[in-house]
Amino acid sequence: MMTVGLPTGQKSGRGLVLAFALSAAVIVLLSLAPLISAFVASAIADANGCALDEGGVHPCVIGGTDYGETLSVMFVLGWLGLVTLPLGALAALVWCLVLVIVLVVKYRRKNS
Repeated sequence: MMTVGLPTGQKSGRGLVLAFALSAAVIVLLSLAPLISAFVASAIADANGCALDEGGVHPCVIGGTDYGETLSVMFVLGWLGLVTLPLGALAALVWCLVLVIVLVVKYRRKNS
């Protein structure tokens, strides 16, 4: 049985959907990563009864190891969200515009 491929330069519908879905996921994850880090650090500190704030490093012993500095860095990293959230919103806007342009071009090619 012989399969017929797409002409050179054309992507299949599945490949295009996968590319757009993957790029949307990357935009969302990169823009939310600092907030996720801060929430995870806060949850770990709360679950183990540790103090956690931007003021400094507090000891947080979990299983015999002090994770205070790591949790503090993860928590303060949440402030990076002030940069990544607007950039993520801008990237999402560009993503939407590119999606609309691609869909319009594919619609016009299909109907011409």
